[in-house]
Amino acid sequence: MRQTNIEVLQLNETASTNDEVKRLMRISEAEKVIVVADYQTAGRGQGSNRWESERGKNLTLSVGVRPVFIQARHQFALLQVMSLAVAQTLDQYTDGITIKWPNDIYYCDMKISGTLIENELRGQLIQQCVLGTGINVNQERFVSDAPNPVSLRQILGHDVARDRLFMALLEQFETLYERLKSGENELIAGEYWDRLYWRKGVHPFSDSGGRFMASIDSIEPDGHLLLRVGEGDVRRYAFKEVRFLIGD
Repeated sequence: MRQTNIEVLQLNETASTNDEVKRLMRISEAEKVIVVADYQTAGRGQGSNRWESERGKNLTLSVGVRPVFIQARHQFALLQVMSLAVAQTLDQYTDGITIKWPNDIYYCDMKISGTLIENELRGQLIQQCVLGTGINVNQERFVSDAPNPVSLRQILGHDVARDRLFMALLEQFETLYERLKSGENELIAGEYWDRLYWRKGVHPFSDSGGRFMASIDSIEPDGHLLLRVGEGDVRRYAFKEVRFLIGD
């Protein structure tokens, strides 16, 4: 399916939708390239994590964009756009949706979606960005050691049409991405902040030094998380440097 600035490819199976988008972006002139697959044989999460997804049950897709209007130090804004797009789409199905820093979408205390971001930089600008997103839709049983997965099927008690969910997500992403192009970085960051999991209160975390109690102080434009421990101690973390001890 091809539109003036969007190219969409739907596959039964692929190793990785992110890799497929990167391949297509080398030969396509479209502003956005989107690949959605019924099944990924090598789907990835952040770092070395794997994304568990039963064949034909969930929504696994990648969106490639060419955000040359964004400086590399502000690349977190792209992750905020996709996170908000997923959260706002899931709002159409259920309450209780929040964004867990930096890239997960939660229903109450359970993970329903995650996004992997891969950027190609040219100097101080982002030449290309690929956002790979998985949403647990109709899967009823999870067999990996992921601690807290949940699907829309488990929440609602019935199957959800994945094609309708896909189109709703693309609509939300398109709206938010155009707002980002128009310079609404701070407004989008504020909406991300308002949706943040554990934004209020004191909660248990752990880092290389062990377990501690803290509140979320803020998130910097480059994506670093600031946690306030006690009255004056503020700690700064990049991705994977701190864990949320959910259920502790």
